[in-house]
Amino acid sequence: MRHSEFWTAVEQVYGAALGRSLACDLVLAGTGCTAQEALARGVAPRQVWEALCEETNATETQRWVFREERRG
Repeated sequence: MRHSEFWTAVEQVYGAALGRSLACDLVLAGTGCTAQEALARGVAPRQVWEALCEETNATETQRWVFREERRG
């Protein structure tokens, strides 16, 4: 997972406003910091995504949204 895929998945699953709020404000048990802080510290986007999904009780479909094929 790339950083761009992380942010796209955040927006798709949580919406633009809530997604950014969660990334900036919610401390993730899996990382001990917010998603934004974890990414800045070099934590892999996939690990941050998994921690965010776990913390928010995301469904299996939501957890894999970044793997769906994009059709244009």
